[in-house]
Amino acid sequence: MLYQAYELQRSFLNAASAWASVGAELLSNPTLPFGYLGMGPAAASALQVFANTYAPHDKPEFGIEAVEADGTLHTVLETVVLRKPFGNLRHFVREGLPKDAPKILLVAPMSGHHATLLRGTVARLLENQEVWITDWTDAKLVPISEGGFDLDDYIDYLIEFLEFIGPGTHMIAVCQPSVPAFAATAVLAAEKNPIRPASLTMMGGPIDTRASPTTVNDVAMERPLSWFEHNVIATVPFNYAGAGRKVYPGFLQLAGFLSMNLESHLMSHFEMFKHLTVGDQESAAATRRFYDEYLSVADMTAEFYLQTIREVFQEHSLPRGTFIHRGKPIDPSKITDTALLAVEGERDDISGIGQTKAALDLAPNLAAKRKKYLLAENVGHYGIFNGSKWRTRIAPVVESFIRANAR
Repeated sequence: MLYQAYELQRSFLNAASAWASVGAELLSNPTLPFGYLGMGPAAASALQVFANTYAPHDKPEFGIEAVEADGTLHTVLETVVLRKPFGNLRHFVREGLPKDAPKILLVAPMSGHHATLLRGTVARLLENQEVWITDWTDAKLVPISEGGFDLDDYIDYLIEFLEFIGPGTHMIAVCQPSVPAFAATAVLAAEKNPIRPASLTMMGGPIDTRASPTTVNDVAMERPLSWFEHNVIATVPFNYAGAGRKVYPGFLQLAGFLSMNLESHLMSHFEMFKHLTVGDQESAAATRRFYDEYLSVADMTAEFYLQTIREVFQEHSLPRGTFIHRGKPIDPSKITDTALLAVEGERDDISGIGQTKAALDLAPNLAAKRKKYLLAENVGHYGIFNGSKWRTRIAPVVESFIRANAR
């Protein structure tokens, strides 16, 4: 009933959003007198903020048409090169890119938001590299006939994507996929598979959540797995292609993220209201674009979510050496020639300091010169991979590391 109740509420709010948008247009129409009355602009601005917040937020497009490199604007070509039930491999390349440019598999998190949350990450990397990204599918849109998708499947997808791209690929995992990306690297290393990554960059990932536990970690540890199964797992309604599938709904994940920084989000909307009131459409549009992305969420399969909670946050299987993939133990000591870079944000309230760095100690047979750690000062979780600090301070380090460890 949880999902059905949400859908009913969403339908009411979507309708209210449409009417609010109409009201805002009327109150701000220069041909009508309302816009010149004392409360007209304020009421129109308030209605517009409400309309933007509760409007339907479908999956956005990447929309990267061009990037600037060496002072020149270059056109970007975007294509889907491999289609799978639970995720596609999307390819980006800019015109004029050298043939020997590094190849990057950017692993987007499957944690409630779409891969388009990494639009800024992709755009910055495209300046000097060829980029492929994991474009995960909203679980409620995958027919139940396609079977399940768990953490083992996630690792298998990464291996298949690396096989498609070919040897010499550099893998970058943002947040949650640091664990399966590290595991996939260990699996390929143990097999001496030539497609093992030349380097693996992990950014704000929960490799060992025992280090500097955050609120997210505490919630996962305080409750047994059965609590999550009974309280946050829902069944997809019949109005979606994935009807009947058990999922962890994206709207619950979003509610959790919003509650962690509720004051900040409220202030952002208040600032948008003030910008609209004084006619600063450009500033208001920037906030609107962010929330159009942030409020667009996707469901995860129940089996993937529950397995991640158990293995990553409760049992700490990877750092304890008990992580099993397809019946075989994951052995990070087999990693001997895939360079490892751990990036953490000083103000990260989702993955605490030390959680990602732990990966470097889990590969004892990898030479020290192939390991690197970057603690980004005054950077929060999202600032690690997006925004000005990512573009100017972090991306150059990642690019330098990749080039230093080309294979």
